Amino acid sequence: MKLLIIDDEPGLRRSLRLLLTEEGIEVAEAGDGDTGLARALAEQFDVVLCDVRMPSVDGLEFLRRHRAAGGTALVIMMSAYGSEDAAIAAMKEGAYDYIPKPFRADEVVLVLRKAEEREGLRREVESLRSALGSGAASPDIVAESAAMRSALDVIAKVAPHATTVLITGPSGTGKEVLARELHRLSPRAGHPFVAVNCAAIPDALLESELFGHVRGAFTGAVGDHKGLFEEAAGGTLFLDEVGELPTSLQAKLLRVLQDGEVRRVGDRVSHRVDVRVVAATARDLEQGVAAGTFREDLFYRLNVIAVRLLPLVERPEDIPGLIRVLLARHCARLGIAVPSIEPDAVRALLDHTWPGNVRELSNALERALVLARERTVRRDDLPAAVFAPVARPPAGRSFGPDLKLRQHGGDLEEQIIREALLRTGGNRRKAAELLGISVRALFYKLKSLGITDDQGQ
Repeated sequence: MKLLIIDDEPGLRRSLRLLLTEEGIEVAEAGDGDTGLARALAEQFDVVLCDVRMPSVDGLEFLRRHRAAGGTALVIMMSAYGSEDAAIAAMKEGAYDYIPKPFRADEVVLVLRKAEEREGLRREVESLRSALGSGAASPDIVAESAAMRSALDVIAKVAPHATTVLITGPSGTGKEVLARELHRLSPRAGHPFVAVNCAAIPDALLESELFGHVRGAFTGAVGDHKGLFEEAAGGTLFLDEVGELPTSLQAKLLRVLQDGEVRRVGDRVSHRVDVRVVAATARDLEQGVAAGTFREDLFYRLNVIAVRLLPLVERPEDIPGLIRVLLARHCARLGIAVPSIEPDAVRALLDHTWPGNVRELSNALERALVLARERTVRRDDLPAAVFAPVARPPAGRSFGPDLKLRQHGGDLEEQIIREALLRTGGNRRKAAELLGISVRALFYKLKSLGITDDQGQ
């Protein structure tokens, strides 16, 4: 990160330079607004850290001139006690954030790292959109299977509208990838896509992270903090693992979805937000509703448009395309040429049931790339788990209580499906639950295998 400090206090500039240089940030200085503006426009900075109160050209005037001249750096204001109103006015003019003085070292670093992450994501999205063109398909999407084509068809239809979408499916199936595609196809594509894993943030911090807080709301709240709903203004907020939300926050999320307003922790007023919410979960939310752990009204509010992603074992047609896409992505990140793959390695990848879905496939390919010799991926480069034998029941013995297809292997598929239909008296929905697949997937399998319900019985 390259940063410009604009402040008329030499001691503060010196302290910030020492602190931020140790963090690996390239730092430049200016002692007044005029000099800072000239330097900000002449050089390429990622972030400008600018004081609000300065003689001649103050922080607000700097921001206006910087924007009018086409400056692209994120501007973060620094405000002493009593000048918060000016800092807030600067944010309304387009400043990214502000830091109240006096501030702690870790507070400055945290704000800058968040700014760096946001700026990196913006550049990545712009680069991707430029490379793809507005109508081209995302390179992260592979849809050779009927199930994925159906999911993409729903996404394309709902993208122009602000409707809430709920994406469900096992862990690792690509729910966030699909949410990003929805955002890319929508009129909100030029605004932020903000993702949060609701299960990864402690309950005590989650409310503040989602909705923000005001200064003094709790111990350590030394300044106002925008939540992720406000960060995503105009764009899309992706709530991953929404089924893990504590019940205390479910009511507040429901109110935001209904009213389009957020209230920061400790605040007395609400603020309008224009955000599209896309939620995802690997949990069965209907079971959560029945168990009393998930609000029924919130479930129906999230589940306006439902998209179900099947596990990879149920859409093997996607595996060859995913291998190509994931290899290219890993090679670009590692800075190496895309290698060739020996046929027996490809066969092993196609035969594996991938209980960890696309995420497991991605990890297996990355490992193979690191271990590959002479720019060729061989069977021995793949993880041992790819070759782990699938448990097969001895002839004449019961399958046991677990009929999940991916636990037993593809060559027993017809026998297991017949067993499931027998146990459920031909009830397809109950049979699909036993098999761990969707009713639609069971229908396709019955059709491809030539099984009718009476044959199953």
